[in-house]
Amino acid sequence: MNKIFGLAVAAALLTTMGACGGGGEATPAASGGTGGDETLTMGFAQVGAESGWRTANTKSIQESAKTAGIGLKFSDAQQKQENQIKAIRSYIQQKVDIIAFSPVVESGWDTVLKEAQTAKIPVILTDRAVDSSDTSLYVTFLGSDFVAEGKKAGDWAVKEFASASGVKVAQIEGTTGSAPAIDRAEGFAEVVKADPKFQIVASQTGDFTRAGGKQVAEALLKSNPDINLIYAHNDDMGLGAIEAIEAAGKTPGKDIKIITVDAVKDGMTALSEGKINFIVECSPLLGPQLMDLAKKVKAGETVEKRILTEEGTFTPEQAKAALPDRKY
Repeated sequence: MNKIFGLAVAAALLTTMGACGGGGEATPAASGGTGGDETLTMGFAQVGAESGWRTANTKSIQESAKTAGIGLKFSDAQQKQENQIKAIRSYIQQKVDIIAFSPVVESGWDTVLKEAQTAKIPVILTDRAVDSSDTSLYVTFLGSDFVAEGKKAGDWAVKEFASASGVKVAQIEGTTGSAPAIDRAEGFAEVVKADPKFQIVASQTGDFTRAGGKQVAEALLKSNPDINLIYAHNDDMGLGAIEAIEAAGKTPGKDIKIITVDAVKDGMTALSEGKINFIVECSPLLGPQLMDLAKKVKAGETVEKRILTEEGTFTPEQAKAALPDRKY
């Protein structure tokens, strides 16, 4: 009888250890996820960690999910579309409640989004949109108006160079095929083409990275040493351009003026120092809004198809005033 009792106790202990150590509701959701036994689970496929903006965006999403009590399964695509598609399919298999992602590029999503739709898992697009004629494949888009950002950059350039006889512009684009790269170029071009003095002499991708921005700027300065303005699609590429300009023996912000987009802390610091002349804001702090949207969608509430974030612009003086309280 003692032997039988001992075996029963051992079996009970093994069962308890199995429940605590793996599987079931208590298992962490994924690398970087919140895990837990929340009533709502979100699978989020991030672009990568290519910039200060993206890092702040990831932090906002992870912290907001935790605060909202939402289980988060998080993946980093390392700027590769195939990695995001793989992550989304994994979330479908895991039967999450909501899928959210910031697409690396605009096109090529219909197939996987139809798979999510078939599985009755709603999709929320964040930061970047997709180029699809079937808008039923996603519930809503949360982010910025990138065309408007480009127009703001163009408006500043037109005013800044109002008395100039000619302006040679070098554009450092974001990731080829991505929504912000396409739209920021479109918005800027739409404004400056109305003024014949502006000539975009070169436009190359820096892939939204500081190293890419430096490399492109180095090449542009060699082929076009007399450029007057660099328009970079994000702060990181602008910061890389600053390094290239200084290495070429010129003064950024004076010899060559610089416009960037984002307004992350490093960019704002360079702006306050006069090395960047103008920044168009694009806020990465989308986490709270995303979690609110997820809860509404889960509850069956109707949400707007396109939800834009409110953003401004910054001059050097405005950057100095804003930096002490800057959250990213």
